[in-house]
Amino acid sequence: MQLPPGLSLDKANLMASELRAAAREFPQISAIVTQLGRNDDGTDSWTPSHIESSVGLIPYARWPKGMVKADLIARMTERLSRIPGLVIGFSQPMIDGVNDKISGAHSDLVVKIFGNDLIEARRLAVRHAPGREPAFVWLGGFRSDMDSTKAAHLAAWGAETARAVVRFDYSGHGESGGTFADGTIGRWLDESVAVFEQFCAGPQAVIGSSMGGWMALLLAREIARRGIKNASLAGLVLIAPAPDFTEALMWKGFSPEVREEIMTKGVWHRPSQYGDPYPITRALIEEGRNHLLLGGAIEVGCPVRILQGAQDPDVPWQHAFTLAQRLPAEDVVLTMIQDGDHRLSRPQDIARIMAAVAEIG
Repeated sequence: MQLPPGLSLDKANLMASELRAAAREFPQISAIVTQLGRNDDGTDSWTPSHIESSVGLIPYARWPKGMVKADLIARMTERLSRIPGLVIGFSQPMIDGVNDKISGAHSDLVVKIFGNDLIEARRLAVRHAPGREPAFVWLGGFRSDMDSTKAAHLAAWGAETARAVVRFDYSGHGESGGTFADGTIGRWLDESVAVFEQFCAGPQAVIGSSMGGWMALLLAREIARRGIKNASLAGLVLIAPAPDFTEALMWKGFSPEVREEIMTKGVWHRPSQYGDPYPITRALIEEGRNHLLLGGAIEVGCPVRILQGAQDPDVPWQHAFTLAQRLPAEDVVLTMIQDGDHRLSRPQDIARIMAAVAEIG
């Protein structure tokens, strides 16, 4: 059972009591035990927003004639769904929670694909133009692709200056495989790291736009964590960077009705001024909390250039100031473009971006 995120332990305990009382309304249930958060052996790192419930059943011979377990599950699902904020899932018990960790998923049946080539497994579209160093790596934005105006200008400038340039589309974006609604920050970060490791060598100037700015910062952290040696960071150029946007710019601004829809239905389709409504999934919001950066100092180990439009309706200029304050004081430059919007794709914006790239590289 999943409760609303951030729930206090006291409130979660009250909801667990309500859950047990509702379950005992069914005469087929002989006993129910609930457990909040992590289990006893510590293999499942759940928060108080998660309840595991073990349900005992009376012998099937004592059930009403013709009633089967699927009928009980359907009736319990309908009843428990009336408890506000509760998301229900039913499964058979496993021998031990350690089995979850062996498969890497909390599920009855798991198919796990082994291999080193994440790029091939997810059918990621990558364009790698060879050239001299420092090379350029483009990390696109949320629902953008590597053919965007800024990415195309970077590729053209790289060709003119004989620089190596790497561009790619995250899964569910552009020419890559996958479904957008399946995407999460962690999934797209894994893909960014895979592309960096496979296609980059030597010093790299990483240019990240919007969500790509968050990806660039996370990539810098992963390079240090994983001890990647074949390539290094010459610097970061962040265009309207949106670190923590799933939490700070989405979830915190959503109405209670939108939050409820995301938590109960698993998805909400958000209207967009750039095209059709697009899905905001519960997985995107919840998994994004594993990658939040703005709560403390951000160490990147290289120069940083930030370009931000003061008229940006998607990522407010204050967000860029908050980011700049979290970065080391040395060699961090924030350029505020007073009449700039979120895309920063006008000729004068492109010129400023290329100047920042040239300064880094």
